Amino acid sequence: MTIRTPLRALAITLLSAITAAHAGTVAVVTSFPKELTEAYKKAFEARNPGIKIEVLNKNTTASIAYIKELPVGQRPDVMWASAPDAFEVLARDKLLQSAPEVKNPQAPDKIGNYPLNDPQGMYYGQALAGYGLMWNTRYIQANKVPAPREWADLVRPEYFGHVAMSSPSRSGTTHLTVETILQGEGWEKGWSQMLQIAGNCAAVTDRSFAVPDGVNSGQYGVGLVIDFFGLAGKASGFPVEFHYPSVTSVVPANIALVAGAKNAEEAKKFMAFTLSREGQELLFDPKISRLPILSNASFGAKVPAGYPDAIEIAKRAKVQFDSNLSGDRYQVVVSLFDQMVTFRLKELQAATKAIHEAERKLKAKPNAQAAELVKQARSFAYSPLVSESMIRDEQFLALFRKSKKDVEVAKQLTGLEDLWSSKSKANFEKARGLAEQAAALVK
Repeated sequence: MTIRTPLRALAITLLSAITAAHAGTVAVVTSFPKELTEAYKKAFEARNPGIKIEVLNKNTTASIAYIKELPVGQRPDVMWASAPDAFEVLARDKLLQSAPEVKNPQAPDKIGNYPLNDPQGMYYGQALAGYGLMWNTRYIQANKVPAPREWADLVRPEYFGHVAMSSPSRSGTTHLTVETILQGEGWEKGWSQMLQIAGNCAAVTDRSFAVPDGVNSGQYGVGLVIDFFGLAGKASGFPVEFHYPSVTSVVPANIALVAGAKNAEEAKKFMAFTLSREGQELLFDPKISRLPILSNASFGAKVPAGYPDAIEIAKRAKVQFDSNLSGDRYQVVVSLFDQMVTFRLKELQAATKAIHEAERKLKAKPNAQAAELVKQARSFAYSPLVSESMIRDEQFLALFRKSKKDVEVAKQLTGLEDLWSSKSKANFEKARGLAEQAAALVK
């Protein structure tokens, strides 16, 4: 007893110390850049000296997996990211909990026709974002590349090798850009356009920040980005411009309380701060450059000159983003993109280059046989391997929502992805061959 009592006392002391260390610490998992998270961490901790913010930086897909893998009591407290469909996934899996007290009563219910907050109260719009085109003005002038205005512009041959985007499996904002195009143009046409744009890409990066960084530095001419990358680059003095195409959407970047959070009450205070007027004003910082959920007019002179107004952009946007649709097919879209683009970029680039060359020759000297070969080449290169009927099949979609820890599920998904990969390679090589045949016919 005399030995065990001191040990027991020591154990209690250690447990108390661990508990104290966790108390008042809010773990926030987020895909947002350090410039943003540090600004909120610093401002919040200054006003709440007893609470610490611990930032866990992960891309959106990794954040979802991280939360799913952890048991109650070990999960982070807050999820904070741009992709509303990611929150749909977490809400569907009952990994979020309601926190209605954090809402700002001055915020509107909708942005355009899009609800600012989840109708079920599982997550809340913290900032607004649109998706568009960022370009380096010096680069495009030096390379005689026109400034793009629409996504469709980027399929043209003059953009070959001058465009960059990131992979939607590694970037929630890129997934939203891809999904916006798919919803705006329809599944088949949207994928055709997306594959043509990707074929013109110099790179598909594994992190979203690499695209604006590359455009800022002049490594790339044009980038597909979320608006704050372009706005922040311009505000920082880089020779860049940003434009919202007509096929765009304005959707909330969201914040949510994770189910089973360790420090829910402190987490709610942080969430409320980000939604408060004071928290919203931080969005105007040139290094952050995000759009607030409150109208620009409500901030008066604090709004920088020429700052975009999300309400006005939402009125003009042609896409009323459907986050339920996006959430339902989330895993299919990111997996299909990886197998057709990310892992087959060289083959897609080669096919696209050959098609451009054949079409250049045909423009100068028409040839019916060659034109038919190019048409076939385009069909092989720019058709999605998942049809519109398949993407509406609930059983097919459900397979991608199942846990890969299930051996049989993992086997099915791996087999399907391997099939997409090999089929893509064969299609791109066939497309290149047909385009080269067409070019050879045009003397």
